[in-house]
Amino acid sequence: MHHPLDPLSAAEIEAAILHFRAGHSDQQAFFCSIERLEPAKHLLKKSEQCPRSVKLTGIDSQSDGGFEAEIDLTAGALKSVNRLALGAQVAYGIADLGLAIQLTKSCQEWLDRVAARGIATTTKADLELIQVDPWPAGGYAHPDIPDGHRALRCIAFLKKDATDNGYARPIHGLIAHLDVTAGKVVHVEDTGVIPIPPSSGRFDSAHQEKTRTDLKTLDITQPEGASFTTEGYRVKWQGYDLRVSIHPVHGLVLHQMSLQGRPVLYRAALSEMIVPYGDADNMHSWKHVLDASEYNMGTLANSLKLGCDCLGEIHYFDIHQVTWDGKARTVENAICMHEEDYGIQWKHYDLMTQVSEVRRSRRLVISSIFTVGNYDYGFYWYLYLDGTIQMEIKLTGIVGVSAVTPETHNAAQAPMIADGLASPVHQHLFCFRLDWELDGGNNSLYENEIEVMPLGENNPDGTQFCSVSRHLADEHSAKRNIAPQTSRHWKVTNPEKLNGLGVPVAYKLLPAASPSLFARPDSQVGRRGAFGLHHLWATPYTEEEQGAAGQHTVMHHGEGGLPELTKNNRDISHCDLVMWHTVALTHVPRPEDWPVMPVEYTGFHLIPVGFFDRNPTLDLPTQCHSTKQESQKSDS
Repeated sequence: MHHPLDPLSAAEIEAAILHFRAGHSDQQAFFCSIERLEPAKHLLKKSEQCPRSVKLTGIDSQSDGGFEAEIDLTAGALKSVNRLALGAQVAYGIADLGLAIQLTKSCQEWLDRVAARGIATTTKADLELIQVDPWPAGGYAHPDIPDGHRALRCIAFLKKDATDNGYARPIHGLIAHLDVTAGKVVHVEDTGVIPIPPSSGRFDSAHQEKTRTDLKTLDITQPEGASFTTEGYRVKWQGYDLRVSIHPVHGLVLHQMSLQGRPVLYRAALSEMIVPYGDADNMHSWKHVLDASEYNMGTLANSLKLGCDCLGEIHYFDIHQVTWDGKARTVENAICMHEEDYGIQWKHYDLMTQVSEVRRSRRLVISSIFTVGNYDYGFYWYLYLDGTIQMEIKLTGIVGVSAVTPETHNAAQAPMIADGLASPVHQHLFCFRLDWELDGGNNSLYENEIEVMPLGENNPDGTQFCSVSRHLADEHSAKRNIAPQTSRHWKVTNPEKLNGLGVPVAYKLLPAASPSLFARPDSQVGRRGAFGLHHLWATPYTEEEQGAAGQHTVMHHGEGGLPELTKNNRDISHCDLVMWHTVALTHVPRPEDWPVMPVEYTGFHLIPVGFFDRNPTLDLPTQCHSTKQESQKSDS
């Protein structure tokens, strides 16, 4: 028996496709994604006996924004098919990208421009060595593409063989502009020939001069097994109780999280992300892909491997997805879960008695990794013994590149990373949607920071400071940015639930040191990624408000994003509170980022503040245990 929040099974996907085809006669339907529709929050809180429904998205022979089909699996019927407008379309799918590559490699003008660079294009084998990467063209579509037509830009790289890292050899200055709706290349942009860089970009072990021999084996073992338990996609660990899933857009999702039987978060996940480039080069100046919603990032989940992606006694969860042609595809080990030792939880050494008390910390790690083109993004939820919840994003993969000469190189916007190869400066901005239900009921939002107290009789030397709190009572007042210089953070409280000291229970959001979006607010990037203008937004819960940049972002101009959601300045003083938190980093590439990038990190913490009456880890045992490695998998 499925829980309403459980991910779809392969059998359910196959049934959904059958019901769709039975009620939708267009034989040219290609699919982008399928998702289990989450029941309305108020219904699920009343009963877990909810109809099992799915949403299927894709494109077909109609020249509009694609379709969204709702299928009632419980009733076994196609419930509705909603056609999307040209200005806000379904995400790009494998069918779109495959068509773009095929059209590019079939375009004679493009082939001639490639051949003019001394690159062979006459045989199938020649073309297989040319790697074509399609990029979304929303915001900056070529003027020859009619407004609303599905558009992509294709850039290319040259491989030496099938396993080569093509990004080491960009075919610079050449862009194919694709009208996917019309099925043609509308323009070939060529700004001139730049020599292909000479150095290899291979990073696999077989192509390294040597590998280290002095690293000893590091085993993580738990002889008595792991401390968590699972039931399907439900997880229990040290007082935590939650469910996990993967959403086509939001990726890794935590549902119905409680701690010691007390609700904390109804749903926590990425809502949207954007990667704007800061380089003036025509190969990059237009790039600002909304990876989550334009590419359905959740459909790009990796199958994780024991001992490399995850280390220790691992529990894996499989996820099932739909292929472009309507088959069920299983991503084995899409979610990895394990425990990690995390140093000391607390310690004190009494100088008088020379007695030391110390307890060790550990955390539960729930993670997934998604590969979007050249970049790999790891999303790691950490649950700690003291009630702290952390989201850590790990960015790795291969940086964007440009072939340059001494005459064309712009060091301020694209530092050199290898001989003849530069990488543009860019940002990564991630907006997380946190649907709170702290201790049940409605919640309130406060901003806390430090104020330095004025000189006076009680502060003669100007050394004193205090913590001040401000109630953020409406949507406009909740548009806030970080201020590390004043230790600013934001606190969610439940005024109706008091702790042992008579104070409302609370959790605080402790932000990382993040930049905001650099693009001008009135630019295409600024409008389409406006969530990045602020680190904090807040709204009252509304079921359909899930996308920080809008529900459908392909070819849109920013409609439906957080500025539009908050334009009426709704009251949030005491409500079913949704917090939107944007975290970001600015990447100025360096030689050490090539040919594959060491992990960079960003994220945030959610920390209990008066949720407990005292340190909740006083009951930890004094023993320190070692561990045993085993592997197990949920039934799915």
